[in-house]
Amino acid sequence: MAQVFQPIAARPAPVYTTGVLVRLRTNFFSSAPNAIISVFLLALTMWLLFKAVDWGVLHAVFAADADRCQAARGTGACWGVINEKARFILLGRYPQEEQWRPVLASFALMAPVFASCSRRFWRPSLALIWIAGLAVFFVLMGGGVAGLGKVPTDLWGGLPLTLMLSVLSMVLAFPLSVLVALGRRSSLPAIRSICLAYIELIRGVPLISVLFMASFMFPLFMPVGKTPDVLVRVVIGITLFAAAYMAEIIRGGLQTVGRGQVEASASMGLTYWQAQRKIILPQALGAVVPSVVNNFISLFKDTSLVTIVSLYELTGALSLALGSDPNWRPFKIEAYLFIAAIYFAFCYAMSRYSLR
Repeated sequence: MAQVFQPIAARPAPVYTTGVLVRLRTNFFSSAPNAIISVFLLALTMWLLFKAVDWGVLHAVFAADADRCQAARGTGACWGVINEKARFILLGRYPQEEQWRPVLASFALMAPVFASCSRRFWRPSLALIWIAGLAVFFVLMGGGVAGLGKVPTDLWGGLPLTLMLSVLSMVLAFPLSVLVALGRRSSLPAIRSICLAYIELIRGVPLISVLFMASFMFPLFMPVGKTPDVLVRVVIGITLFAAAYMAEIIRGGLQTVGRGQVEASASMGLTYWQAQRKIILPQALGAVVPSVVNNFISLFKDTSLVTIVSLYELTGALSLALGSDPNWRPFKIEAYLFIAAIYFAFCYAMSRYSLR
């Protein structure tokens, strides 16, 4: 008998496995409980967003008018405090007629940082860029040369001081942490014990204790009149603190490098330092980039603790700016949000660069 062709029924179209709708259905509406929770959180977020816009934009006062801000208390934000106190918050107690100097000094300090982020500057001349940037920063901030009036370090403050403490401590802490991490893994008992004692001693106390010791206890062991400037002592304290934490991070990276790499470098006739520089450290540091940047971010925020030794960086300058003026003192929330935005901008930039 002749066979009659019977076509197979059409199958349903394939389900999309990518796209916004699929991600929403998979992550937020995969079941009834998840859908209920998602709708509740979405409604709460929209309500908080509406309240924030209503407080921070619709009923806010943007002019530097203390009377209008007092009238708007409880209903709207007073961003006028930023207009009124921004110069003091950002530049601290630096003499007002000379405040162009810390502005230029901040750009000079950030120039080598930006250069270090670009691969085309990764050459020996980068060290000269760093030396020039730091020299220009300290000449502009301190003065006393080239016709610039001398400004003592106790008048430095605001954002330039925060940048200087964080950048200089990072630059000094990184090579020290590499040496300590290598010493921690050394086969020589004396070097290994010294590095271990340093790491455990520094990591066993909070940063505020290190700053207190550097600022108040260290001068007691120095001859009269030979005590270094408080800013120098603070930089040394933060550097030693950051290097101890970073040394353990780098040591973890060194442990990820297989022993075969070390044996292969020895079979090629490389010395210990040649093997570390060409083979071991490049692999170890690449493996711990996220942790190192996380330590940098933490260090950048920890500079706010120097207020206890009478160095008024960004947050300390804010306390001075509002603490001495009763008209603007009630609007600390708006001022702290301004400070938080600055910290977030720098920390987010470091985080994105580490991903790159």
